[in-house]
Amino acid sequence: MPVTEQTFEHLALSNPDQRWELHRGQPREKPAMSTRHNRAIHRLDVQLIQQLDLDRFEVRVNSARARRGEETYYIPDLTVVPIEFVTALPDRPDALEVYDRPLPLVVEVWSPSTGDYDIESKLPEYQRRGDHEIWRLHPFDLLLTVWRRQPDGTYADTIHAGGRVDVLSLPGVTIDLDALFA
Repeated sequence: MPVTEQTFEHLALSNPDQRWELHRGQPREKPAMSTRHNRAIHRLDVQLIQQLDLDRFEVRVNSARARRGEETYYIPDLTVVPIEFVTALPDRPDALEVYDRPLPLVVEVWSPSTGDYDIESKLPEYQRRGDHEIWRLHPFDLLLTVWRRQPDGTYADTIHAGGRVDVLSLPGVTIDLDALFA
C-alpha cells in the first residue's frame, strides 16, 4: 500500500541516518555505496564548488530530494540547486529539503546495486520533472552520459570518455573528466 506524502516525510525526518526515497508510493532506502562511487561524487563536488558562484547556487550531495508529484521523491547522488530554491523552503526542523522545480544539474553515479534502477526509474522521472541536465557517471568504465533538455522538451544524450565537458545549464562551468576519474 502506498504511503502518504506526510507519512513519507515523517519517515525520512525520523531516520536521519538513513536516506529514504519514495518510488511510486513505496519507501526505498538508498543503499551505501563503494569507495570509487563516493570518490567520483566528491571529486565532482570539488570541481563544481570551485567554479560556481555560491551566492547563486549550492551543491547537494546525497541530501536534497527531487520530487515529482506525491509519490516520487528521489535523492540524486549530487545536484546543483539555485539559491532562490533553497531560500524559498521552510526553515523548520520538521521540513524536509524537497525541490519540485526543475534543477540545473542532477547527477547519479553508477553502482552495481542501483545502476539499473537509476536508468529505468529515476532517469525518466528526472526528465518528466524537466531537469535541465542529467548526468550519469560510470566510475568503473570511466564514462559520463549526459542528457540535456532541448527547447522542445525532449532530451539529447551524449557520451564522454574523457576531456572537458561544459555544463550548459551552468554557464562558465566545465568539468575535467580526466581529473575526476584520475
